[in-house]
Amino acid sequence: MACSWSKISPIIPILVCFLLVASSICPVAHASKISGDRTANQTFNPEQELKKLKIIRARLKNINKPAVKTIQSPDGDLIDCVLSHRQPAFDHPLLKGQKPLDPPERPKGQNLPPGMVTENFQRWTMSGTLCPEGTIPIRRTREQDMMRASSVKRFGRKLRRHVRRDSSSNGHEHAVGYVSGDQYYGAKASINVWAPRVVNQYEFSLSQMWVISGSFGDDLNTIEAGWQVSPELYGDNYPRFFTYWTTDAYQATGCYNLLCSGFVQTNSRIAIGAAISPTSSYSGGQFDISLLIWKDPKHGNWWLEFGSGVLVGYWPSFLFTHLQNHASMVQFGGEVVNSRPSGSHTATQMGSGHFAGEGFGKASYFRNMQVVDWDNSLIPLSNLKVLADHPNCYDIQGGINNFWGNYFYYGGPGRNVRCP
Repeated sequence: MACSWSKISPIIPILVCFLLVASSICPVAHASKISGDRTANQTFNPEQELKKLKIIRARLKNINKPAVKTIQSPDGDLIDCVLSHRQPAFDHPLLKGQKPLDPPERPKGQNLPPGMVTENFQRWTMSGTLCPEGTIPIRRTREQDMMRASSVKRFGRKLRRHVRRDSSSNGHEHAVGYVSGDQYYGAKASINVWAPRVVNQYEFSLSQMWVISGSFGDDLNTIEAGWQVSPELYGDNYPRFFTYWTTDAYQATGCYNLLCSGFVQTNSRIAIGAAISPTSSYSGGQFDISLLIWKDPKHGNWWLEFGSGVLVGYWPSFLFTHLQNHASMVQFGGEVVNSRPSGSHTATQMGSGHFAGEGFGKASYFRNMQVVDWDNSLIPLSNLKVLADHPNCYDIQGGINNFWGNYFYYGGPGRNVRCP
């Protein structure tokens, strides 16, 4: 494959904006400190535990809707088939009594390159049992899911933090490509799927797209989708399809997946938060998921498409402030949490766990990256910049060719000789 590599860009002013977005994810404490704090607080308080359990059960009653059918997934998940109009989105005051909208006009210029695997199956569908029409599959949230959470009150949300403007102490490390300086009405990419190693419950590894608008202060709006390995959120190390949204820089609005009212799911075959299968293997088979997010020109809602033309659902435009109009930045790439276990850099992997220079079949990739313009047309990226804030731990190399369009390889092993 003919490649044209671009060098990793230096730390430039745009990094400030990027870090304001990416570091809004949960604050990181050292694993040793967390362990010590929890040991110190192990005194059992029956009254406090009972109160916590009551809160958890109340939240579960609100999150888990009555199912017309339940499917047992081989990975241990329970998938509830919930009537479409009973899904969590319709708890929202502005959606009560409504039903999901009809499919919107799709962007012009969608062409999937031949010969590549563009749709992954989810593990819960392996038995061949699916949810009936008129229902949507929802991964059931259980008590143990909430018990793992660092905050029961904020379960399903990224934790609030004072946003830092530096790249050295927030515990989140990134390798991303981004475009800015224009008006964007959507984004598309095919994302290579791996199962990176995550060394403890307090860390995660993800690969995603961010559609962003706002001043990068308290009014930051984002729409996010991709795959993640998050032992805290899911209780295992499977890569899982996820979504996220916020309108206030991760403070009080938004959530993962369907864990609050907001995203309206229209698809009966895809469970958001469910494990993806198969995954890629080193020097073996490569699998990716194609994701498209775009703004419906007619109603202004932001739609999500998975694979080859499969609509997942939409974020109603009224959820947002700045994104009611358009996005001002689009980012693609990987992120990990580094809790510095035992005082050294984490060995949590990003992507495949191998550096970008190893190339196809060994390093993880994003390919066929595009944005949607004002005319609802998919167009190539102009002036894609790539950035790795800890390149000795995780790096990135971008290029462009006729088959993959704009692409990059990214990732790494974390702790190594050059990343102690």
